[in-house]
Amino acid sequence: MEEKVKIKSIGQVTHDVKRFVTEKPSGYDFTPGHATEVAINKEDWKDEKRPFTFTSLPDADELEFTIKIYPDHDGVTEQLDSLKPGDELIVSDTWGAIEYRGPGYFIAGGAGITPYLAILRDLRRNNELDDNHLIFSNKTDKDIILKDELDSMLGENATYVITDQEDTSYTKAYLDEDFLKKEIKDFDRRFYVCGPPKMTESIGDILEKLGANPDSIQLDDQ
Repeated sequence: MEEKVKIKSIGQVTHDVKRFVTEKPSGYDFTPGHATEVAINKEDWKDEKRPFTFTSLPDADELEFTIKIYPDHDGVTEQLDSLKPGDELIVSDTWGAIEYRGPGYFIAGGAGITPYLAILRDLRRNNELDDNHLIFSNKTDKDIILKDELDSMLGENATYVITDQEDTSYTKAYLDEDFLKKEIKDFDRRFYVCGPPKMTESIGDILEKLGANPDSIQLDDQ
């Protein structure tokens, strides 16, 4: 399935992240945390499909994507950065490796937060956020996506980790074995892990080593 959708609005979220709101095809449905292949409806770009996660809720009248722009890659996100309302995207069938199966720890690196945005928004709406924890790693303070909203949803259950900024306001660390052992109180919980492939694989291995049940770990690369 492929559907053309018109961009209704574009907003700046951080210095290199934008929010795209588009039309929603009739009958189009997805599960919070899921994604679709997106292409730009312009010559030379229609076949350049990339996976992006929905950050809107399934019953919203519009689709929302929160996308990190990589201007030095000469690729799809650089082209997305030049689009305007009225331009069109092409969306495909929906799919996903991450979906909510119960309270636990959400571990994200950079744009890996995006699958969790719809999940956490859905949980907030249903008053089911209690007992969920977020560990969100970024290179610098200014890279943290939607921190105010995450704080409003999770409060003290949100931990922000910064890897590359010495004067950070948050926790200066890496998501390694020592940090996770100290930060996670109960390895019998569910774990949702999303970020760059090497980070995701490493954290999955560490969680298993520290006693997490492999069946309770969901991994997704961004």
